[in-house]
Amino acid sequence: MKSTFSRIKLVLATLFISQLALSAQAEVTSLRVARQYGIGYLQIMVMEHERLVEKHARAQGLGDVTVSWNTYADGAVANDGIISGNLDFVAGGLGSFVILWDRTRDSLGVKGVAALDSMPMLLNTRNPSVKSIKDLTDQDRIAIAGVKISSQAVTLQLASAQAFGDANWSKFDHLTVNMAHPTALQALLSSRSEITAHFASPPFQYDELKHAGVRTVLNSYDVWGGPQTFILAWTTSKFRDQNPKLYAAFLAALVEATDFINNNKSTAAAMYLEMTGEKSTSVEGLARILADPQLRFTLTPENVLKFASFRAGTGVVKTKPDSWKDLFFRDIHYLPGS
Repeated sequence: MKSTFSRIKLVLATLFISQLALSAQAEVTSLRVARQYGIGYLQIMVMEHERLVEKHARAQGLGDVTVSWNTYADGAVANDGIISGNLDFVAGGLGSFVILWDRTRDSLGVKGVAALDSMPMLLNTRNPSVKSIKDLTDQDRIAIAGVKISSQAVTLQLASAQAFGDANWSKFDHLTVNMAHPTALQALLSSRSEITAHFASPPFQYDELKHAGVRTVLNSYDVWGGPQTFILAWTTSKFRDQNPKLYAAFLAALVEATDFINNNKSTAAAMYLEMTGEKSTSVEGLARILADPQLRFTLTPENVLKFASFRAGTGVVKTKPDSWKDLFFRDIHYLPGS
């Protein structure tokens, strides 16, 4: 990770020379960042806890910068904040990001800053009759954070196309119920709830599997043919152009947070539990989850082109990118993305 950090600093140093010549106005002195729930956002939480953006902003000569950290249950709400100018950076899933990238290509120019991690998403159920998605019926209800849009929702759509033919990609959309992951976990475990399945995220999916009768019927890695970026960060071209040093501070903080997690799993686990107040697992238990080789904290985008291409194929996204690099700012184009 040190070599990644050095490379990014070199790339951004070049960026500053060109950008500062174009930017006549002072950079903003406050930053607004949004995330959602789960360990997919662990770097953002480390950045908040350790005040890393503030640290790197000072290193860039910006002085004291105020950072506000906002948590949303739905990525669409965060995207509305980017569009309205009430947020500067958003961390979220590919589903919300790809739509915003497509719709702002001729206006705000939203692009990815970097990936945060690659993690499998599990479709868990308590319905004993459901052994695979082919067994889902109109009696089932699937909790999803961001129906029809989120990474989980799109993964279910691709799985439907694979199982029933391309024309049936939206076969299960009517079974999905919009619900934040913490709430969905509780609903799945409640016999009084209509929710019989939850397309979840770490750590909630692992908490569910601790309970008798809950099992996994679909793994996102199987659907996409391997690891895929779970969470990434994005902003607008306007913000990056007008605030090159603050953009650099955010990216440098993200690199440092990623390095921290990869080298301090137990400390990162304790930090997460402290900040969320979650009681369903211990520091040791969460550290074991973080050490799972399927969970990778990395800035390298993985399998994002396949995701965007599928969205374009269904007509939800109008523009099909030619490369993963079309989706991200050039500062990370040297990484071996896919």
